[in-house]
Amino acid sequence: MKLKVLYFASVKERLGKGAEELDVPADVATVAGLRAHLSGRGGAYAEVFDEKKLVKAAVNQDMVSSTAPLRAGDEVAFFPPVTGG
Repeated sequence: MKLKVLYFASVKERLGKGAEELDVPADVATVAGLRAHLSGRGGAYAEVFDEKKLVKAAVNQDMVSSTAPLRAGDEVAFFPPVTGG
């Protein structure tokens, strides 16, 4: 399944890229599954997407939970939590 994955703020800085097109395995069916897949790449990905780290996600520009389903062609964005002030 092909996805467009976007990275923002400190996530982008840590990974050294703002976006990438991914062809993920069929068992990556949710945002949590995508996070686990990305973490499995090791290095900075493992640090950024560690299950203990709070990283927000949006699918097709809608905020979602980790259980949100993914479909081919979706745009998934990851970013750190933000604070207002």
